[in-house]
Amino acid sequence: MSPFGPHPFMCDIHGLAILAERVRAGNVRAVSRLISLLENHPGAREALRLLSISHKPAVIGITGYPGAGKSTLVDRLVSFYRRQGLKVGVLAVDISSPVTGGALLGDRIRMQEHALDDGVYIRSMATRGHHGGLAPATGDAMLVLEAAGYEVILIETIGVGQDEIDIVDVAHTVVAMVAPGLGDEVQAMKAGLLEVAHIVVVNKGDLPGSDHTLRDLLEWCPNVLRTVATTGEGIAELAAAITEHQRASGGSHVGEARNH
Repeated sequence: MSPFGPHPFMCDIHGLAILAERVRAGNVRAVSRLISLLENHPGAREALRLLSISHKPAVIGITGYPGAGKSTLVDRLVSFYRRQGLKVGVLAVDISSPVTGGALLGDRIRMQEHALDDGVYIRSMATRGHHGGLAPATGDAMLVLEAAGYEVILIETIGVGQDEIDIVDVAHTVVAMVAPGLGDEVQAMKAGLLEVAHIVVVNKGDLPGSDHTLRDLLEWCPNVLRTVATTGEGIAELAAAITEHQRASGGSHVGEARNH
């Protein structure tokens, strides 16, 4: 049976080898199929050994409390990188559905503007009870996107609290988002997310209190930026800061891949 067939247990080595080959060719259906297998069947991890990664994508984590505007910011970053001709993958971690166990929001709801863009792949992943802000198979899914040739991979964490620090294990650059008026939440983040973030973004920077939040965070973090994701304000500056961090840390020079 084809590795794309309906049988959920097709994890034999031959089927996985065919699937891995199609992933390396950039086949979107194969990418989705393999990620689904990795989410549901431990035996599918054998396919990761068959994947070869010939390039070094930029992996960017976007984390922070609910209400800070993470999804809108990710959407803006996708548009920014696509304008540079870069192939972008998005892994968005969502709350699990109590009925199906799958992602509650679903990738069709997110970022519909990019749904018909062949250069963008968006995948919602359910936490399935996993703590730390990521889904159990997020790291594996990232490897699949790398093998499929995605040059920028954006990982949006679920956004449930200050202990969401698993993202530092998979992302080259971690962006922590806050918004004016979060108050106690920002103070709590100083003991968690802000200690591991490479860049801090004060989103909704046009709201009252944004100047105070910005000044407060600058006492803790050397790299704090203001954005208004709904309008795109500050996105270019954030992308530049990401590029600079990647360069300084020896990572991929995101945004420069097509400028040589």
